[in-house]
Amino acid sequence: MVFKGVRGLKRDQMLEEIESVYRTAYPTYLRVARAITESPDLGHDAVQEAFVRAIRSRGSFRARGSLEGWIWRIVVNAARDRRAPAVTPVMESTHIDATGAGPSVLREAIARLPERQRLAVFLRYFADLDQASIAQALGVRPGTVAATLHAARETLRQNLEEVESWER
Repeated sequence: MVFKGVRGLKRDQMLEEIESVYRTAYPTYLRVARAITESPDLGHDAVQEAFVRAIRSRGSFRARGSLEGWIWRIVVNAARDRRAPAVTPVMESTHIDATGAGPSVLREAIARLPERQRLAVFLRYFADLDQASIAQALGVRPGTVAATLHAARETLRQNLEEVESWER
């Protein structure tokens, strides 16, 4: 759900909008934060901290994008702050993807992506955000998101093809 048009809201209305985003999208924020921190507890803490930050800094929201995109940026930053420096995030998944690769193979391939590509994949395919919201969350331009996702998909394809050839 994308929340727009909150520019002229009073403080109490903004608080209600943030609460609405929290109630609506909490499981998705949690799934992505857990993937970034690679810990259920740290992911939970990051989401909680992010919403505290959002509430405290709600006056700084300038409505240049969606409220949800602004909150995503706070969640991603909180999750990055909470993870251990050497941690490489992995996705939470138990399904088999279209290539036939199992979850551990796909998880490892995603974990090897550069950070921006990995975050863009999480936000696009696990949070189901559009390019504009991902751009806002990562602090980049929408065209950069498109290029980043393209590069990530290409790298994943190559990595999964290598694994498939090793298994033959």
